Amino acid sequence: MLLDFTKTPNIFLVCGKTDLRKGIDGLAAFITETYQLDVFDQALFLFCGTRPDRFKALYWEKDGFLLLYKRFENGRLQWPRNSSEIKQLDVHQLKRLLTGFAIEEKKTIHRSTPGAYY
Repeated sequence: MLLDFTKTPNIFLVCGKTDLRKGIDGLAAFITETYQLDVFDQALFLFCGTRPDRFKALYWEKDGFLLLYKRFENGRLQWPRNSSEIKQLDVHQLKRLLTGFAIEEKKTIHRSTPGAYY
């Protein structure tokens, strides 16, 4: 069975660069040791290496781990590179990331107060 990420309750993005040479055991150990998170708790973990045109995802499917690897042929991810923290995403943010947009939407229309004219 393949993962339907829209029904995944926990989506975590590991900010910064991760060594993508690591396999399932290395990535699971990294999550457990660095962030003290349970890799068996219906969570999808996303990792990006030095090149922002590829990423790995790790997910526990109750009978084994699923390791996904994707490389974009045209374009790259807008991956947060500012630190080595972990960020929890919602499904909308994940979809934005995987389609090449930044995770956080830039708001272009702002609410105005009554009577304010410019």
